[in-house]
Amino acid sequence: MISSDGIEDEEKWLAEGIAGLQQNAFHMHRSLVPIPKPNPNFVRLNFNSRFLDFQFVVVLLKDSNNLRDALKYSAQMLSELRTSRLSPHKYYDLYMRAFDELRKLEMFFKEETKRGCSIIDLYELVQHAGNILPRLYLLCTVGSVYIKSKEAPAKDVLKDLVEMCRGVQHPVRGLFLRSYLSQVSRDKLPDIGSEYEGCYSACEFILFGDPELRPAIGLSGLQGPAREKEKREKERSELRDLVGKNLHVLSQIEGIDLDMYKDTVLPRILEQVVNCKDELAQYYLMDCIIQVFPDEYHLQTLETLLGACPQLQPTVDIKTVLSQLMERLSNYAASSAEVLPEFLQVEAFAKLSNAIGKVIEAQVDMPVVGSISLYVSLLTFTLRVHPDRLDYVDQVLGACVKKLSGKAKIEDSKATKQIVALLSAPLEKYNDIGIALKLSNYPRVMDHLDNGTNKVMAVVIIQSIMKNNSCISTAEKVEALFELIKGLIKDLDGTPVDELDEEDFKEEQNSVGRLIYMFYNDDPEEMLKIISVVRKHILTGGPTRLAFTVPPLIFSALKLVRRLQGQDGDVIGEDMPATPKKIFQLLHQTIEALLSVPAPELALKLYLQCAEAANDCDLELVAYEFFTQAFILYEEEVADSKAQVTAIHLIIGTLQRMNIFGVENRDTLTHKATGYSAKLLKKPDQCRAVYACSHLFWVDDQDGVKDGERVLLCLKRALRIANAAQQMANVTRGSSGSVALFVEILNKYLYFFEKGNPQITSSVIQGLIELITTEMQSENSTPDPSADAFFSSTLRYIQFQKQKGGVMGEKYEAIKA
Repeated sequence: MISSDGIEDEEKWLAEGIAGLQQNAFHMHRSLVPIPKPNPNFVRLNFNSRFLDFQFVVVLLKDSNNLRDALKYSAQMLSELRTSRLSPHKYYDLYMRAFDELRKLEMFFKEETKRGCSIIDLYELVQHAGNILPRLYLLCTVGSVYIKSKEAPAKDVLKDLVEMCRGVQHPVRGLFLRSYLSQVSRDKLPDIGSEYEGCYSACEFILFGDPELRPAIGLSGLQGPAREKEKREKERSELRDLVGKNLHVLSQIEGIDLDMYKDTVLPRILEQVVNCKDELAQYYLMDCIIQVFPDEYHLQTLETLLGACPQLQPTVDIKTVLSQLMERLSNYAASSAEVLPEFLQVEAFAKLSNAIGKVIEAQVDMPVVGSISLYVSLLTFTLRVHPDRLDYVDQVLGACVKKLSGKAKIEDSKATKQIVALLSAPLEKYNDIGIALKLSNYPRVMDHLDNGTNKVMAVVIIQSIMKNNSCISTAEKVEALFELIKGLIKDLDGTPVDELDEEDFKEEQNSVGRLIYMFYNDDPEEMLKIISVVRKHILTGGPTRLAFTVPPLIFSALKLVRRLQGQDGDVIGEDMPATPKKIFQLLHQTIEALLSVPAPELALKLYLQCAEAANDCDLELVAYEFFTQAFILYEEEVADSKAQVTAIHLIIGTLQRMNIFGVENRDTLTHKATGYSAKLLKKPDQCRAVYACSHLFWVDDQDGVKDGERVLLCLKRALRIANAAQQMANVTRGSSGSVALFVEILNKYLYFFEKGNPQITSSVIQGLIELITTEMQSENSTPDPSADAFFSSTLRYIQFQKQKGGVMGEKYEAIKA
């Protein structure tokens, strides 16, 4: 780390350098006035010797004091760039200020050449500056004007400049100097269609003109003691923006066609990259190659480009380079359907796959996450370029499995995240889980995930199915799907459910329940196979999961039962056709598994649902058996008083809707229901359950079940229980309690009175109204606003029926309310 004192010193040095640069730039500007034309008295010297003193030579120009001063101050200005105390980042600030001033000096030289000043003399003159770095900056500046004047071949001038720039050996100063040369000459490179020479000369300048002109030298040259490694790495990183400048200039040369790029440019660039031996430079140069040259060139030279990857230093971040290359090629393929045949022609997938394998093999120290990220990029490329080639997709997954083979479960968070991305890519691309199920290596990749991530991936798969409303229509696909999501279906490696977060566990199992509803086939035989497969898997999940997964399976099977209504058949034999009886047999066995949870209330509800479905299928014995199981559960397993109240009302409501039972079976079940109703713990609960049983003896849509006497018996029994509740309240609280139960019973009387029950007369209703009125006016009664409002509303209803007239109005006329 650079200390705060070091940072302050560097800021001070930068400020001093900028101040000196600005001062000399100011004097240079004052000197930039037109140079007089040469006169006869001009003394021409032989400038072939570069050892003459710069000031002495300038003095010999009798009428050019302005040029003398301009060059003197510009050299002093550029001397500020000789500092070695600044980091590359700070040096860049100083360099850019000098760069701006040199552009103005270049414009001055251009104007003076137009007025007759000899550019050749200027080119020779600036070579006599005292220090090499200012001399070369001035030389490049004048050289730019020299090339523009066409007084000498551009190739010769560029070659001369390159040769002289070798003189700066300091890595940072040399890199910035070569960057300046590239900047001032980029619009003057010999190119096809340019005003200079052929394209090959430009390539020669950039690639061949200086074998040592590798921008990477600026990076690899930053050496020093090990204790300053962090500082050096920071400086190397700051310099990397200059590393690829030559390549960027080269890519702008229009005359470089595919053949020249393939045969000359790319091989020489890669040779320099491989020989560089500096990991940061190699990474950045490879990245520059990928970014600056056209996608078409990359596709046609894929084998050459990929062949250099295994030769790079083992520590080079080659996975990022290859990922960017595949991303660019993917975008190129997506840009137009016309280019897709080119990918097949060059066998892009095979070459990329082979190169990735070689890179992973060469970089033995590459972490698992790096290898997987390469396969993620390759899979993304495959899905975008060859979406119809599932064999390619499966091949990528297989390569990943091979890499992970022999390793324990992946627990590194970054690596598991990449595996999830790898497995999610086909789901996002195809929006069809059926396609993913065809990939043989898909579950093998999932097997390498740790238990937690395996569940996450299983949830992702289920969410994809739900989002795309995908229907899984065969037992084979369901089997394959459950193999993928087995982390949610059962405990893996003995991981106990107790260690899981309760909310997460519920959400996971609810997602499995929603998934079951996505299994469907119009063929009953295949649908029954699907149900059997689901049943087989969920029953292995342990008692904790059954409460979440059994109900969806039951209701899915009941949907199939209702599709098969009216069919009958023997349930013997596995190969027999799907029939309601056969399905009910499976359902009975499945619900029994809930007793191990234990979940008696849930099992009771499911038994009642099956009984109702059996009623719709005219299977009396099956329906009776389900009711029998429900009553057994009620008797033996449901102990909580609140649960008993809920259960008995469910039994009464379901039994009331049944129309399949004969007289004997119905009497048996209704007798059980009324008996259990009267045995509830609390009197109010007894009362409400007993008057609810009255509906079992009067069903409008069923002939023969209109037993008015038994309805009246139920209501009278409810009244007795309500009266007993009043007495108990009087004993315990000293007051008679609420009349709410009596008002509720009154409404039941009114219901059956309107339905035409002959046992329910107006006199009976009148007597009940008077009883309620008396109780409410009693001194011992407990005020109950809600009961009072309910009773008032009931009386208003009676008045409304009277006023409405008609047959019903006549029936109500005798009731005085």
